[in-house]
Amino acid sequence: MQYREIGKTGMKVSSLSFGASSLGGVFHDIREKEAIQSVFTAIETGMNFIDVSPYYGHYKAETVLGKALKEIPRNSYYLSTKVGRYGKDGVNTWDYSAKRAKESVYESMDRLNIDYIDLINVHDIEFADLNQIVNETLPALVELREQGIVKHVGITDLQLENLKWVIDHVPSGTVESVLNFCHYCLCDDKLADFLDYFESKEIGIINASPLSMGMLSERGVPAWHPAPVSLIEACKRAMEHCKAKNYPIEKLAMQFSVNNPRVTTTLFSTANPENVKKNVAWIEEEIDNELVNEVREIIGDQQRVSWANS
Repeated sequence: MQYREIGKTGMKVSSLSFGASSLGGVFHDIREKEAIQSVFTAIETGMNFIDVSPYYGHYKAETVLGKALKEIPRNSYYLSTKVGRYGKDGVNTWDYSAKRAKESVYESMDRLNIDYIDLINVHDIEFADLNQIVNETLPALVELREQGIVKHVGITDLQLENLKWVIDHVPSGTVESVLNFCHYCLCDDKLADFLDYFESKEIGIINASPLSMGMLSERGVPAWHPAPVSLIEACKRAMEHCKAKNYPIEKLAMQFSVNNPRVTTTLFSTANPENVKKNVAWIEEEIDNELVNEVREIIGDQQRVSWANS
């Protein structure tokens, strides 16, 4: 496993990291005992960065993860969670106010059984008034950083332009990392266009959804996936091509996402410990660049086709 620093935070994290959204049953129902074991396995295989959110499973992911973290030494991992997106009784909610952001940090620490957060993120900023993020949400988190309750502050979004806009409108050093998803994978590498900018600001880059939320998988997309049908079908053809070559598209996708040293870490999510071991083994193997080119050719004009977040 390789380790890279997130910007200038001093946090040297594994190139492949554990996304805990699956612990909330976001993609399919889970078995809790197995889900907790997947966290243990992630740590045992060298992952030292875990990302979660109160939004995932409407607090369930943080709750299940907290049960695992009780058994893991605090100095063996960095923990990232978020504020802004929540939910209850199956209904999504958003609140980017300073008051709610601060409350959320303490609530997350309770659920996670920790007494500080390594990285706190404003979640999916496109759902907020970006001026509120700049003038209210981020200053509240910076205040907590100054108090030592959180160690570092970041922002997340699907839309890269939003991340840049916010960074351009806050004091230098406010934002220490960005988390972007579905934009550095086999069907969309738009994040590459922004690497120079983020590096010029000394901001760490966290990539999520290397399988593009299931599009680059043999299982296929969940019913709620927001991508256009044309893109989903193109990815399915690419999956079938890889399958015919006995090279799972999941393996190729993971290797592709982790392969760029300018991307600090790539998050992947599972509630199955065997999947953790499999993915770690995959990224240790050399990537088949010829197959990458074939897959990208099959995806063709659907490359970089995106969608509205939901």
